Amino acid sequence: MKDVQNSIDQRGIAIQRVGIKDAYLPFLIKTKAEGYQQVTAKVCFTVALPMEYKGTHMSRFLEILNPWSTKPLAEPEMAEILSEALDKLQAEEAAIRIDFKYFVERQAPVSGRCSVLDVDCFFAGKMSRGKALEFTLGVKVPYTSLCPCSKEISRYGAHNQRGILAAELRFRPGYECILIEDLVELLEKQASCQIYPLLKREDEKYVTETAYENPKFVEDILRDGVLAMRGLEGLGWFSLACENFESIHNHSAYAAHEETIGE
Repeated sequence: MKDVQNSIDQRGIAIQRVGIKDAYLPFLIKTKAEGYQQVTAKVCFTVALPMEYKGTHMSRFLEILNPWSTKPLAEPEMAEILSEALDKLQAEEAAIRIDFKYFVERQAPVSGRCSVLDVDCFFAGKMSRGKALEFTLGVKVPYTSLCPCSKEISRYGAHNQRGILAAELRFRPGYECILIEDLVELLEKQASCQIYPLLKREDEKYVTETAYENPKFVEDILRDGVLAMRGLEGLGWFSLACENFESIHNHSAYAAHEETIGE
């Protein structure tokens, strides 16, 4: 049969990214406990298309991805996926982003009741022919914050709110990326108090009082997060975005920062 996709295009426009988007597949994500967690992931998988070709072979993207649904996936496996895409699609550059929910075990601070905290995560990778993988880990961690100003000016009480600290990290070549569980724990420590999915009365008392004794503006959480990121060995680049879903305003409080380590 005639291969229209491989025919010559005369318009002289190379396409930077072409492929599949919003493909849902099961994956096994490697865990800190030397095992894996099965997740349902949303995938965007693309390659660069030279100006000479009319189109890419869309079916090959899923042919590459499908075998990985039964094997644990982390940074080295992302490199294998992209390397295969470069070869099978005869591309000079390939990129993939895998978004998924990851569940972290949580123990209530007083009662000890166990539950799991759902965290939005993504793995993103980019690779050019003859070059190493550029891998990015992203997480969105929920937290509790308590307003220092409210505490200072009020005769009793202070308003608090739930927030999200979104982090993206890239490590320098030769350094292993931080584990999801460790990154979540590190980011939670920057807030007034961490979030617990399951709380009994004694736990709720602990969370309320802990946040009250540790008031933080959105700027405080962000700056403390920046200092924590700078302390990670081998980190090459990071971005942080902190959003408080305000309880006394009809808008969010927001702060963001990114930097390349060593610059």
